Amino acid sequence: MKGRTSVQPGYYPGFSTLGQQANWDEATRATVLKRVARSLELHFFTPEEAPLIEAIFEHILPQIDRDEKYRIPIVPVVDERLHTNRLDGYRYENMPPDQEAYRLGMQAIEEIARGKDGRGFLELTPLEQDKLLRTLHDGKPEGAHHIWERMPVHRFWMLMVQDAAEAYYAHPYAWDEIGFGGPAYPRAYMRLERGEAEPWEVEEQRYEWEAPEDSVSDIYELISGHDLHQATPGQGGTH
Repeated sequence: MKGRTSVQPGYYPGFSTLGQQANWDEATRATVLKRVARSLELHFFTPEEAPLIEAIFEHILPQIDRDEKYRIPIVPVVDERLHTNRLDGYRYENMPPDQEAYRLGMQAIEEIARGKDGRGFLELTPLEQDKLLRTLHDGKPEGAHHIWERMPVHRFWMLMVQDAAEAYYAHPYAWDEIGFGGPAYPRAYMRLERGEAEPWEVEEQRYEWEAPEDSVSDIYELISGHDLHQATPGQGGTH
C-alpha cells in the first residue's frame, strides 16, 4: 500500500471507537470527545517555531496515509503540555527542562541544516529532512555540537518520540487504526483470553505496506557491519 490516503488507515476497516460512545459514562465520553475537538491554537511554540516542529513530528510519526481532516494533532498536544508545564514528575540530571530542551533542539536542527549549504530545515527535501533526523536518532548529529554538549542528543530524540506517541495514541482515530476498543466503562471487556475480538470490534485485515520513496523508513543497518541495506518491502509497519 503506497501513495494512498484514507479516512482510516490500519488493519481494521470500518471500526469506529466513537461509534461506541453511547456505552460510555458521561465523564468518559466528555474526555474522549475533547480530544477530537481539541483547539489547534498554540501557546508555547511561536509562529516562527510552529512550522518547524510540525515538520519534525511529521517525520517522527508520519500521517501521509491519512486524509487531511482526519489527521491527529500532535503539535497542539505537546504545546499544551509545555505551556501548562505538565511533566512526568522526573527529569534526567543531564537534561534541561522540557521547554528549554525543545527550543535548544529546534535550534540545533536548524543549525545542522544550514551548516551544509545554507538552507533551513524546511527548505530541505523530505528525504534530506529524514536523513538529518536519522543522525539524531543514531546519536551522530552532524553539527550544533555546542548544543549537544548541554543536552544529550539521544535524550532529546526520545523526548520528542515519547511526546509524539503519547499524543497520537491517546486519540480515538488512532484506536480505530490499531483496533483498540477504547474505553469499556461501564460495559467492560468480555473476551479476555486468546486475543478474540469483542462483539463490537472487527477482525484484523492485513495488507502489504511500503515506506514512501522519500523516507529512510525501510533502511536498516546490520549490527555486524556499517553498510546500509534495503529492508524487504512490507517490513515497515502502518507508518
